[in-house]
Amino acid sequence: MCRELDVSRSGYYKWKGRGRSDRERDDALLTLVIEAIHAKLRGNPGVRRVHAALAAAGRQVSRKRVWRLMRAAGLQGRFPKPFRRTTIRGSKPVDAFDRIGRDFTAPQPNQRWCGDITYVKTWTGWAYLATVIDLHDRAVVGWVVADHMRTSLVTDALDMAIARRRPAKGVVFHSDRGSQYTSKEFAAYCAKNGVLRSLGRTGSCFDNAVAESFFATYKKELVHTRPWPTVQSLRKETFDWIEFYYNTARPHSALGYLTPRQYELGHREISQIAA
Repeated sequence: MCRELDVSRSGYYKWKGRGRSDRERDDALLTLVIEAIHAKLRGNPGVRRVHAALAAAGRQVSRKRVWRLMRAAGLQGRFPKPFRRTTIRGSKPVDAFDRIGRDFTAPQPNQRWCGDITYVKTWTGWAYLATVIDLHDRAVVGWVVADHMRTSLVTDALDMAIARRRPAKGVVFHSDRGSQYTSKEFAAYCAKNGVLRSLGRTGSCFDNAVAESFFATYKKELVHTRPWPTVQSLRKETFDWIEFYYNTARPHSALGYLTPRQYELGHREISQIAA
């Protein structure tokens, strides 16, 4: 072999006895850390979230290196399925103007919320999830899983948000023009509880992009990872995913890859976490 490759025997045995280089040993150690992060962050996170988690842990490495090591280890992110429109308009909608205008930010908590409804198929029938998301820290502050799409589905989610956050009167709640959000019952509920309604335009998912983005993540990282025998099993796992993962442990790209909990505590840079 040495003769065919024009390599000296002494050079070959010297190379063989040298062992792995410092770079190779560091790559092997970093791969173990990446595999642990990938396992901890649910839903098969991609390169950006793994890179952010490494930075939060004080490991300053390039994103390209993370991509190379993840690829070598057979690790990859999960991609969402194509968007499907599910909004159903009411026959006699109670109108409200758009108080958000695609500006999905809020300088303080409990000033601007948004929400929507999505559906999940179980073995016993359809289940529906309604959400309330704070646009300041992107935390899910209210949610309900039920087997119906009545207006009480969305008011129950708002009940949870109001009980948790105790917002001042005048908090804005933004949604699409689904029949639940344009009903007289919902308008009366908001007036009674000091909530200002805000509606996006008809047929435009971008006017409620934060809620749509959350559902894409929820389905990619939880719903599409397993079958769902019952609505009760979905409710239990949704509770765990939202309360103990999404709000507290999952890095959020809109927050500079901080978690909603870290952002709520006043952090604004990953370096603050690493320090």
